[in-house]
Amino acid sequence: MTNIREIYDYREMLFSMVKRDLRTRYKGSFLGFLWTFINPLLQLFVYYVLFSTIMRINIDNYAMFLFVTLLPWIYFSTTILQSTNVIISNSNLIKKIYFPRAILPLSVAIAGLVNMLFGFAVVFLALIIFKIQVGISIIMLPLIILNEFVFVLGLSFLFSALNVYFRDLEHILGIVTMAWFYLTPIIYPINMVPAKYTKLFFINPMTSIILPFRDVLFYGLWPNVKIILLSLLSSIFILIFAFAVFDKLQRGFAEEI
Repeated sequence: MTNIREIYDYREMLFSMVKRDLRTRYKGSFLGFLWTFINPLLQLFVYYVLFSTIMRINIDNYAMFLFVTLLPWIYFSTTILQSTNVIISNSNLIKKIYFPRAILPLSVAIAGLVNMLFGFAVVFLALIIFKIQVGISIIMLPLIILNEFVFVLGLSFLFSALNVYFRDLEHILGIVTMAWFYLTPIIYPINMVPAKYTKLFFINPMTSIILPFRDVLFYGLWPNVKIILLSLLSSIFILIFAFAVFDKLQRGFAEEI
């Protein structure tokens, strides 16, 4: 059974994989690392034009309203889709040498996190440009980010293992994440959801993960700490369950790939 100690023993390999992921993410492109900042800005532009101009969502500073939650969503969706295929794409490495297989989805989740943190540099710059005040509630941001990381890591373990045995999963997830985006209050405020459906929206774990980013970075308010802690406990439970599934299924990886 893979344990935390074994992963720690292979930490140099883990860090090497994270660096390789960050280095090769935009390797060969003319703008290279700048795509870390350009990609979310381009997505922001598309959604801003579509929903503020065409759909006419009337919110002051809508670009920032959208941006502070779009960046965490990009981390979530990109990491989930990349990690789902990470075992299969590293099949040669798995067949050649022994190492804790958990390092593979873990490295994707960490690399994505680092990428998101770089992206937050653009967010803070934009907050200054748009003169949006950030209050003392900013101290909650590390906990909010931790909550998302734990949740993303759990799903990364789960989907990367399941995809080895059920190859259609990566294609299904592409469709699911697209629908999931619109069911999460990113492009619209939660108060636009009819009151009778609000509780249903909070069944979506990404709602409790995404909204605190907006509370802290856009509104400058204290997020609901109770919701964050309950969400974090749920994320930890998902991570433990997913890691157990991953550990059980990894025994057959070499034969299946």
